Amino acid sequence: MTETCSGDTMMDPGRELEKIGSVGRTLRFVEIEIHDKSGNPLPAGEEGEICMRGPKVMREYWRDPENTAATFHPDGYMRSGDVGYMDEEGFLFITDRQKDMIISGGENIASSEVERVIYHHPAVKEAAVFARAHPRWGEIAVAAVVLTEDRSLSLNELLEHCQKSLAKFKCPKDLVVLSALPRNPSGKVLKRVLRDLDRQGEFMTAPTMDHTE
Repeated sequence: MTETCSGDTMMDPGRELEKIGSVGRTLRFVEIEIHDKSGNPLPAGEEGEICMRGPKVMREYWRDPENTAATFHPDGYMRSGDVGYMDEEGFLFITDRQKDMIISGGENIASSEVERVIYHHPAVKEAAVFARAHPRWGEIAVAAVVLTEDRSLSLNELLEHCQKSLAKFKCPKDLVVLSALPRNPSGKVLKRVLRDLDRQGEFMTAPTMDHTE
């Protein structure tokens, strides 16, 4: 993170395979805790917001006291906006961005979890899952994909694939096929652009499926 000047965790040499999916343990002079929505620390294994403090963490945003106050807890921990958990040995696992978390029917859906499953489909080259507002369920998951050359993919085919690994409520309820995903100069997928295009009706090509289908 820019706000922490450099890397904050590192994987222990030789434990990469044992801790697949982890970004490692906290570096010296950095403290990392997982907090709930009220800023209270959570025990190992429980998912929440990744928060950090230490001498390398920024003090404040330049001439922006409101954003500074919203970013820091009273105990000095900075809110990263990332969702994750730590195991019993202190290895950190990042599961999603808070703003990319989909809340459907009161259940949390990590877009990254759904994306990992979609990537295993042989027709999919790239994938991004984002939230679409829904009158009954609050939000539903929508999959935007780029297909491999000369391949096709229907929503039913994608659902059949996803339901082998995911609960039905986590499976995408609509499918958007694109020639490319929107990205910033560093290559990060811009899900806010996908959400904006969807709100503008660019992706509403067919009725979405019901939450339980």
